[in-house]
Amino acid sequence: MFSVLDILDSDPTATVSSSNGGANTTFDAVSIDTRSIQRGELFVALKGQNVDGAVFVNDALTRTHGAVITRDYAQQQNVQAGSTIITVDDTLRTLQSLARHLRVKTALNVIGITGTNGKTTTKEMTARVLEKRFMVLKTKGNLNNHIGLPLTLTSMDRHDVAVLEMGASRRGDIQQLCEIASPDIGIITNIGPGHLEGFGSIESVRAGKLELMDSAMGLIANADDRFLMEAVLDKNNQLSSTMRKRVITYALHSRADITARIINEVRPAAAMGKDDLTPTLRAEVRLPDGGVREMVLNVAGAFNLYNALAALCAGHLMGVDVDDALAALTEFKGIAMRLEIRKHRGATVLYDVYNANPASMMEAVKELVRLRTSRAIAVVGDMLELGPFSKEKHSELGRWMSQLPVDVLIAVGESMKITTQEFIHHRGEGCQAYHAKDCLSAREILNDIISVDDAILIKGSRSNKMETILE
Repeated sequence: MFSVLDILDSDPTATVSSSNGGANTTFDAVSIDTRSIQRGELFVALKGQNVDGAVFVNDALTRTHGAVITRDYAQQQNVQAGSTIITVDDTLRTLQSLARHLRVKTALNVIGITGTNGKTTTKEMTARVLEKRFMVLKTKGNLNNHIGLPLTLTSMDRHDVAVLEMGASRRGDIQQLCEIASPDIGIITNIGPGHLEGFGSIESVRAGKLELMDSAMGLIANADDRFLMEAVLDKNNQLSSTMRKRVITYALHSRADITARIINEVRPAAAMGKDDLTPTLRAEVRLPDGGVREMVLNVAGAFNLYNALAALCAGHLMGVDVDDALAALTEFKGIAMRLEIRKHRGATVLYDVYNANPASMMEAVKELVRLRTSRAIAVVGDMLELGPFSKEKHSELGRWMSQLPVDVLIAVGESMKITTQEFIHHRGEGCQAYHAKDCLSAREILNDIISVDDAILIKGSRSNKMETILE
């Protein structure tokens, strides 16, 4: 909750044009969408590439009692009277300044999470662990950019901790988010070839993610990611002894503060002809004090063990009882559209259609192979935002998949032509490899060949509309 006075204090360009309640008028949060705005929220009219949100201000004021608009728009248009209207020079800058102001004036502990893959799942697991002891504010969905992060912070109320996902597509993005959120603890999940179009190189990806380390006082990092750890240690060693960050690590295969060893993997019962779709993974976890516990995860994907270990590290730093933390992780059931397990015409489907980059694609295919009891069918869509690296990465994927027990490949999209060609080249003519120009074509191919007991991966980005393949 915040007041008009908070806006005036955070943005020197802000002026109250009209107000029923004066500077003490309060709001529960900020909204930028009139379709979902709730009573008690402040409408901030952002200017997009195609539409200026200010044209919807009167619509917003039929649902709530305040709005922020640019001074130029206010001078040109008639805005509905009887509400609190605040005029500013730049509405986006006002949103970000307000979020920064609210974060600084509270005793909130902030945990920022970045990395190429696993950010959202790690965020959800970390929030679940910390909720065992604290009142937690967390990023909603995937609102992890220069607009979504400040929107989350404006909804803080009596929260003790904020768990914020931080996305980046170029150098400087994480720095900007840190300037708003001032994280106390940072989590870097891994470094991979994502958003290469904006970053330009894998080294630039790493440098961009490490901007989180510059801001946070403590860092949680994946010790199995040697490319990441090399830079973390080098960066820390360059600081004076009084300025060095506290680094806590987790790993499956390396020395770390918290480690784990898989002791039992149970495939989804659906893959064995039963109706229960819940997978189970059991691991032995070794804690910083030398203690050993068993951890049970009820989500698909052995790689999710890394995300769980990151959440355990956060709980450790925040003083959450380890048994409570482990219970929270067992209770976690996954996130929609991220490696969900479904049934489709008797087959078991790994449904992962939120995003796709080379690293996440490989992990998803590994999980398909791990779960197969009969045929493994990979239905994969174009990997986006790879820029000049796109041809190379799609070619590498086809070559790599040809060496695995993937029985059928259905590749969807223009870039996936290269993947199909490379798969056939290495597997040999006559292999079951199909190229589909779109999801409708892919759905027709899949429906023609699907059999009971097949294991199917559907993996791609939302913009590819891969979710339509099961419709």
